[in-house]
Amino acid sequence: MEPRIAIRYGSMTTAALRFLTPGQLVPYGGDRVAVVGDELAAAFTEGDRLVVVHESGDLLHIPRREHDRVRSAVGAASDAFATLAAASDHQVTRFFEAFAARLADDGVFAAIAAANDHDVQCAAARGRSTTRLELTPSMRAGMIDGLRVWQHAEMRRDRQLTEVDHGTWIVETRRAPLGVVGFVFEGRPNVFADATGVLRSGNTVVFRIGSDALATARSIMEHAVCPSLRAAGLPEGAVQLVDSAAHAAGWALFADQRLGLAVARGSGSAVAQLGAVARQHGVPVSLHGTGGAWMVVAPDADRQTVHLATLHSLDRKVCNTLNVCCIHRAAASQIVPAVVAAASEAAQRRGAEAVLHLSNSARPFTAAAGHHLELDDLDVEWEWENAPELSIVVVDTLDESVDLFNRYSPKFAASLIGGTEAEQQHFYDLIDAPFVGNGFTRWVDGQFAFVQPELGLSNWQAGRLFARGGVLSGDSVYTVRTRATIRDHSVHR
Repeated sequence: MEPRIAIRYGSMTTAALRFLTPGQLVPYGGDRVAVVGDELAAAFTEGDRLVVVHESGDLLHIPRREHDRVRSAVGAASDAFATLAAASDHQVTRFFEAFAARLADDGVFAAIAAANDHDVQCAAARGRSTTRLELTPSMRAGMIDGLRVWQHAEMRRDRQLTEVDHGTWIVETRRAPLGVVGFVFEGRPNVFADATGVLRSGNTVVFRIGSDALATARSIMEHAVCPSLRAAGLPEGAVQLVDSAAHAAGWALFADQRLGLAVARGSGSAVAQLGAVARQHGVPVSLHGTGGAWMVVAPDADRQTVHLATLHSLDRKVCNTLNVCCIHRAAASQIVPAVVAAASEAAQRRGAEAVLHLSNSARPFTAAAGHHLELDDLDVEWEWENAPELSIVVVDTLDESVDLFNRYSPKFAASLIGGTEAEQQHFYDLIDAPFVGNGFTRWVDGQFAFVQPELGLSNWQAGRLFARGGVLSGDSVYTVRTRATIRDHSVHR
């Protein structure tokens, strides 16, 4: 029996999907079909949404309640965007000032800390990572510092970019707010402080956070964000939290065409799927789902410099953590042991043992045990909790390192340790990375490097809305408007 097509006709050209049946074929991509499974068919009810991911054929079920939550949050942010245009620069400054003060207040922060403790305990009980979830004193201090950066930053909602003076008339381009920014991120509480920076450039924001950090997010909203918006006289819709732990809420958010920009941070596959949803709905998207920095060591590199660069690049696992180390053969006898020792020291500081992946070319230069590494494995980003993990490969030339990076890496961050000035320039010219240095890799951070709290280091991947490289911050979320001033009204084309 052929599966039924479960639709209710609304007009000659549109129809509403009422239910799904097992085995139902759903066309996508122009020449392919996805098949509805038993579980999806049983869960789908009238009023729900079905999104077919054109890149993969994934069928994403968005229950009506999740769609309605997102619709309400984006609607509130859209209304607030219009109101925010009339708000003074002082009001926006006052919001960041109040937000920072509330996080610095031990009495206010106690409730947030309690919620975070609950999240950490629940995540640990489920066997989940808590490294980025725990709101530590240093994270709290970083959030406060970031908010004070935005507090003292100049307002750039309406700034002239270019001007062409025709004599009888002038045409100029000016910065303008982009709109509502949709933000899906993993359980990092500090992202609240970073991403509210979009208010400084006149935008509003809707958050969806992972289930591990949802209680923390609710508490930050209740005890810090909402009171600060009220204190500044700004619309509370300017910062919205989609209060849902369901993945479907993220899909619904990125499918909402009212967004001016969608930003996603988290694991690679989940972020890639969110990006696909946004793109096929015509929503500009900035993704941050892959990472792993590379370090290349020249023949003349100093052993102590390499040790320090490696140690300081393995203090914790984030996107700019050292993932692959390429060492010139001429220095391998000295440098491979130095890298191994630095990795071991970094691990000892975390109460763990380093995990090494050694190529056949690297193994003769160390007695350390390690996993066998094929060159094809260089595209793997090692995800670790406490035990630093990295790949080590020995190469015959610096250009070989560049070729390996350009072929296997996510094209994110690269460092060349040692080398002449000419070799450093040659490396910079040929390496296909937006972030290039000559030391430790963890410098790649918006607040650390540019004193700009970041939404994500998300622009190195092809096909993004913004510049090829750089930090996406609240200040960089803007569009351009064009304005003409006619001096002589007899002018015409």
